[in-house]
Parts: sequence; C-alpha cells; structure tokens
Amino acid sequence: MKIIDKYILSKFLTTFFFCLILFTAIVVVVDISEKADDFAKSKLSFWQITTDYYFGFIPRIDAMLFPLFVFISVIFFTSKMAGRSEIIAILSSGVSLKRFLLPYLIGAFILTGLLWGGYQYLVPRANRKWDDFQKHYVNVGRTPTPDNSSYKQNLYFRIDANTYAGIKGYDTISKTGSNIAIQRFANNQMQYNLRALSFKWDTVKKNWILNNVIERDIHPINETVKFSQAKMMNYSFKPIDLRKDEYLKDQMTTPDLEAFIKLEKMRGSEMLSTLQVERYNRDAIPVSVIILTIIGAVLASRKVRGGSGFHLALGILISVTYILFSRFSVVFATKGTLTPWIAAWLPNFIFGILAIYLYYRAPK
Repeated sequence: MKIIDKYILSKFLTTFFFCLILFTAIVVVVDISEKADDFAKSKLSFWQITTDYYFGFIPRIDAMLFPLFVFISVIFFTSKMAGRSEIIAILSSGVSLKRFLLPYLIGAFILTGLLWGGYQYLVPRANRKWDDFQKHYVNVGRTPTPDNSSYKQNLYFRIDANTYAGIKGYDTISKTGSNIAIQRFANNQMQYNLRALSFKWDTVKKNWILNNVIERDIHPINETVKFSQAKMMNYSFKPIDLRKDEYLKDQMTTPDLEAFIKLEKMRGSEMLSTLQVERYNRDAIPVSVIILTIIGAVLASRKVRGGSGFHLALGILISVTYILFSRFSVVFATKGTLTPWIAAWLPNFIFGILAIYLYYRAPK
C-alpha cells in the first residue's frame, strides 16, 4: 500500500467514524429530550438507562443509518480532495481511476465486514434490549396494537408434518395460555386429539405443563380416553414461536432466525415472507456499503462549480432514492408476490448498474 493509499484510506475511515459519532450524539440528544418524562417515571439511575436502553438504541440506529453515513463520508472528503485539485494531480501522474479507487474499496470492505457481523449477532441483541425497555418503561399503559400486544388470540399452526396445534389465548410475558388443542392426522383421518383448559411454560425443565387434560387415541372402531390433572409435554414449539409480533424477527441472531424460518416454512406460516426478507437483508444491506462507496467516490471526484455542497445534495438525493427502492421492494415482498431474496437484493442490483455506469462515464 502506497502513501497515497494510506492517505485516502485514513481520510475515509476517520471521516466516517467522525460522522457516525456526530450523528449518533445528535440522535441521542433528540431521543433524550423526547423520552425525558418516561425516564423520570421509570426511576432508574443514569447508568441503568444507559446500559438497559442506550446500549440497545445506539447499535440499532447506527446499523440502520450505516450505509448513509458511509456514503456521506465518501462524498464529503472526496469532494474536498477534488476542490483542492488533489484528485486531478493523482490522475495526471498516471494513476488510473481503477487504481485510485483501490483504497476506497479496501475501506468499503472493512466497513462492510463490520456491518455484516453486527447484523448477524450484535444488532439483534441490541434490538431485544431496546424492545424490553420500551415494553417495561415507555409503552406502559398505552393501548396495544394487534401486532405488538403481549396477549395473542386464536393461534393455529403446524407442529410437524402430521400434527397441528390450536390455542385460544396466550400471554407472551407470563408464558401462560388457555384452551390448547393438539391434533394428529394420518391418511386424512384424525388419530389423536388432546385438549387442555390451560398451559404454561416451565422455565426450569423447558417443557410445557398442561392442566385439566383430555387425551383421545382414536382407533378405526373405538377410541381411548384419558384424563389428567396435569401433564408435562415436550412439544417442538417454544414460547418465542408464539410471539407473532413485528419485532420478533429483529431480535433473533441469524442462526436463530434461520432455524425459525425453517420451522415456519414447515408450518406454512403467513409471516414467512417477512422473515425471509429480514434474513436476506442482513447480507444485502452490508453489500450496499461497497456500491454506495463506489458511487460516492466517482461522483465526488469530479471538480464542479458547486463544490462540496453540490456533491452532498446529489448524495442525499441518491441516498433517499436508495431507501425508497428498499422500502418499496420490502412492501411488495411482504404484501405482494415478489420473491423475498429479489426484494432484498433488487436495490443493490439497480444501484450496482448505476455504479458501473458512473464509473465508465467518469473522466479518466
């Protein structure tokens, strides 16, 4: 790596982290002003609020805006270099545009790896911490919506290839429910039926405890009925599988999310597309860092009359367009018929073509 490469790479990374810290500080100050009353009512110490809330809030927000921070950073420091005619001097010395972009790509790959690792493990844990704080201290007493209510009603799903479960009501906080029915079929005929008035999750033995149980083994001619006051059952579904809220997918690490997707696919769940879009986005969004870095470097390397202001305005316009493409593709996948992996990767594909076009149109 030559001196000029180290110079550009150091400018890239220092500008990015300065931008990240600055915007994070602004967002935190705004958030504190909005939630000051909630923090006061919670009667938690400053350290508890920091560890229980902001250790979840900050990674969540930074991951969401990470590609935008990278893009703005590249636009900003590259535009400054172009304004001082540094890029003209570099290209005039015989350095090709491809070679000039090498330190940008090195920095982009470093940041892509950082964001990818965060999306697989760190961000889901941060989302869980943030959501737990919201439920206990911020959204207390507010009317729950059907998507995020802790009490779920009329759940019906597949346990395995031949067994189905129906639940009238389930509380995700206390992990207790009422009126559960288990039915097993073979050759389009019911072979087993279980009904219980109530059930709860045993956190020690990691099993379900059913109360007032009636079991029926159905034979071709007769049936066997068995009554139990209490019965412990080891079903394949766990409490987390009964949480059908909008934040569940965001709180799972990628290995847990993949296992959950496999289970929901077997059950024929209606939320399968949403889960798959989330899984593919965890790979697609980090790759957008590389694409936006190339676009930003190529656009800002040209010296124009408007200077940094023009480049920043153009960069913000492209960023907003990218976000709109991402939102539209997600909506079409979750509410329509668009394939989830296409929805996740479509913005990268479109803006990848734009990056190639701008590269070949850039002055060499």
